[in-house]
Amino acid sequence: MQKYILSIDQGTTSTRSMIFDSEFKIMGSSQKEFKQFFPKDGCVEHDPMEIMDTIYTTVKNAIEDAAININDILSIGIVNQRETTVLWNKETGKPIYNAIVWQDRRTAGYCNKLKEQGHADDILDITGLIVDSYFSATKIKWLLDNISEARELANKGELLFGTIDTWIIWNLTNGKNHVTDATNASRTMLYDIKKNIWSSKLLKLFDIPQGILPEVKDCADDFGVASLFDKEIKIGG
Repeated sequence: MQKYILSIDQGTTSTRSMIFDSEFKIMGSSQKEFKQFFPKDGCVEHDPMEIMDTIYTTVKNAIEDAAININDILSIGIVNQRETTVLWNKETGKPIYNAIVWQDRRTAGYCNKLKEQGHADDILDITGLIVDSYFSATKIKWLLDNISEARELANKGELLFGTIDTWIIWNLTNGKNHVTDATNASRTMLYDIKKNIWSSKLLKLFDIPQGILPEVKDCADDFGVASLFDKEIKIGG
């Protein structure tokens, strides 16, 4: 019996879901845009809950478009907008603030201070990245420093961080899997690309508790089992 792959492509302005057969032919697809928020100059945000809504909607529509049975989906693959940052309450599953998008520039001034303080070479050596507000680290710090109760939740072990891949997987697995892959982790400006671990030195610099960070896996790995429309499907990459 023919088996299929479900691909979820979560982008900056829309989400697309596609069904591929064993010869990688597209059998069905669906795309849905979501709202962009610009609270002030240089700031770009998304509603993480709306992103999840677009995922469930496009997956359902793609399966219908392919005219297949959900039981015949072998695995799920996820591709996502990178660097975009979400913090959420581990107990309630609700974001404490909108997702701060990779395009956001609200921490540009802080990045300039880091350079002035001489941290640029260290960060480049550890992460392979130049200091920039593009990456997740300064977004996490901004959320911890500016959103009410964020640090309190973090200190109590009740706060989780993720880029969009982590947020999607956590939701699809009903909170069982708080994970990312090395490629997404490497875009946070917190990941030691030589040791393949979160950098304790940079976590201290940005005052970010390691307990909020996801487990880092290989790109193709066991990312848990998604619950989709009462069916369980493995997430494979």
